[in-house]
Amino acid sequence: MGIRLLQYQHELRQALKLSPVVVVEKSRRTGYSWGASWVAAEYAAKAKSEGGMNVYYMGYNLDMAREFIEYVGEAGKTLELGASAIGETLWQDAGDPDNQIKAFRVDFRHGRVTALPSRPRSLRGMQGLVILDEAAFHDDLDELLKAALALTIWGGKVLIISTHDGEDNAFNQLVQDCRAGRKPYTVLRCDFDRAISEGLYKRICERTGKVWSAEAEAAWREDIIKFYGDGADEELFCIPSRTGGSYLVRTVIEGCMDPTIPVLRWEPPAGDFVDWSDDQRHREMRDWLKGNLGPLLATLPQRQSWVGEDFGRDVDLTDIWPLMDAPGLTYRTPFLLELRDCPFTQQEQALFYVCHGLPMFSGAALDKGGNGAFLAERARQEFGPEIIEQVHFSENWNLENWPPAKAALEDRTAIIPRDENVLDDLRAVKVVKGVPKVPRDARTVDRKDSGKRHGDSAIAFALSYFAARKFDSAYTEWDFCTGGSSRASRIMRGF
Repeated sequence: MGIRLLQYQHELRQALKLSPVVVVEKSRRTGYSWGASWVAAEYAAKAKSEGGMNVYYMGYNLDMAREFIEYVGEAGKTLELGASAIGETLWQDAGDPDNQIKAFRVDFRHGRVTALPSRPRSLRGMQGLVILDEAAFHDDLDELLKAALALTIWGGKVLIISTHDGEDNAFNQLVQDCRAGRKPYTVLRCDFDRAISEGLYKRICERTGKVWSAEAEAAWREDIIKFYGDGADEELFCIPSRTGGSYLVRTVIEGCMDPTIPVLRWEPPAGDFVDWSDDQRHREMRDWLKGNLGPLLATLPQRQSWVGEDFGRDVDLTDIWPLMDAPGLTYRTPFLLELRDCPFTQQEQALFYVCHGLPMFSGAALDKGGNGAFLAERARQEFGPEIIEQVHFSENWNLENWPPAKAALEDRTAIIPRDENVLDDLRAVKVVKGVPKVPRDARTVDRKDSGKRHGDSAIAFALSYFAARKFDSAYTEWDFCTGGSSRASRIMRGF
């Protein structure tokens, strides 16, 4: 009989096949425990030669354990897996030989599923798949994780499922460590809206005998959100509650800053610069780049380099942030280039000058939002789609890429300029509904020229760090051949 799991429940099942440790942040009442019970039944019913193993479930109270075992029994019967015994049992307390613990158990042909109390020592000497349900609400999650992860040494697996219980909770710290790359575990995320879009309400209607309609689904969604009130973000939308403040701590940022790294700032030499002829503008920018950037580029070591660029035109700055591989598994900023009120063609000129001039240039991530799409596309045409990533910022992009950038600063593996504006920009990154980003209204005054800023250098840094991770192995020594007189004259124009 086919398994009638919803898409996000299927995703859980597939992830566990591919990864020894899977972490799931979820909305309440989405059926993850039910889906996990089907997975548990499958693992317990298989022979070891087919990847089967015993399963150990831990909820934070006895009722959760009893309910999960009932789900497993139901799955075993539905899937015809040969569940032979369902009920209570006594479990020997590994920390106290004279004490026995009440547990719940389902026996299958080749293995068993046992629901245990939330005690780290309950897992001593065990081997198999461990399921920690509503992990954020266990009394000592850190110790439970230590005990559970030990089972992976001999081929076991660990599944950690939970809604959030605050930003400082050990479960959220685990999720952030995974996203930052500190923990090599698979992270899945399913909020209330995703669950609905993948059939949650339709499944509820099937089970309760109600007739599904789009109107009824929308009304049900609103009722549930109203029911949770101020707690809806955390309970339904995977957003851990917090007290506010900047995403990056000032002392962390300052600890990565080096006063010897130059920050170069370009402004138009005249108010009507945009109206100068193409040739005049090109020669003016060429001379500035050769005089200011040329000497810096000439002294850089032969190490891999990448670029991140945040685009601006009339109000915001364009920031071009190179990043280079450095000794000690670190990344170093050779310089930062900021352009204010710079015409499009001169932005292209500056970006190409930097990328062509960097040693072992391996890739770039460029802001393609709004007018930035022009420059990102031109870079793609110049350097090729293999090493140019055109980034359209989204909640998912920020959620996936700010934590690694934050971790690099926290671990001091990214060296950045000691500059007041850079500090202000990085401090402008906030957590908005659980997602780190620069809010739309987070404008600051430039400390150098009194112009406006919008976290420009912070975004460029995040993009450069993203590029360094994405194109880590992209550099190739090329054999050059003639590209034609037209292309050659365009590239070398003015040099």
